[in-house]
Amino acid sequence: MTTPSLNTQSNAQGSFGAVLQQARKNKQVSLDEVAAELFILKRHLQALENENFSEMPQAAFARGFAINYAKFLGLDPVKIATSFDAAYPTELKAKSVNNTDTPLRPMGTLQRDTHNRIRFNPLLIIAVIGVIILAIFLFRMVSNASKENAEQPVSTVEDVSAIEQAQGAAINTDEMGVGASGSALNLGGDASPASLDVKLTDTAVVSITDASGSSLMSGSQTSGDYKLSGTPPFNVQIDNVDNVSIMLNQEAVALNTYATDKQANFELAP
Repeated sequence: MTTPSLNTQSNAQGSFGAVLQQARKNKQVSLDEVAAELFILKRHLQALENENFSEMPQAAFARGFAINYAKFLGLDPVKIATSFDAAYPTELKAKSVNNTDTPLRPMGTLQRDTHNRIRFNPLLIIAVIGVIILAIFLFRMVSNASKENAEQPVSTVEDVSAIEQAQGAAINTDEMGVGASGSALNLGGDASPASLDVKLTDTAVVSITDASGSSLMSGSQTSGDYKLSGTPPFNVQIDNVDNVSIMLNQEAVALNTYATDKQANFELAP
């Protein structure tokens, strides 16, 4: 009497392998793709679909592979496990239980938990991009503002209008050309050298400097006639006006006009 093969026995008890194969084809994935996703050897997946139990690892591993395969394909893992148990040959179960001398070797890996994969929130990505764009916009605004401030011309005397210059130059003078400050103003604008004739009738302190800063006379002076020459205007300081007389370019200067308590401090120009 002929004994039916292992595959014949499994087909007689119900085909779970055909269900797995049909579900895979409906999902349009290859055995290579499933093997890469579940980390189960391709030949073990093929053995499950063909219900070739002799090519499978030990029963516990093979049953685990069938359950994970069913979950991946969206099938009911309980039904597949029940169908697997019913189809698994009895003699292979006994052989697997009695084979205690062989250490267990992992033949694959259970299905990975896809829920722990990193997921990117689209709203978060959009928010990050928005922040970057805003930062770039603000940086450009600050850079442009700094550039405009750096390029802004600085007002100089040359930028003052003719009217403003005229208003700033208007000074109230008396009939002798003496300004409000008590200085003799240069009405002609002549900056050529001028002569000073200083006469002292008695000792007096006289200090005279010209426009270049040269000291023409300084300190206590004795009586006498002093002829000086320099670039006007002259800065004149006298401590006893009664003892001093000055002529500018042979024209007498009214020192009493500038005197206060016999002291005078004024600027003199032709």
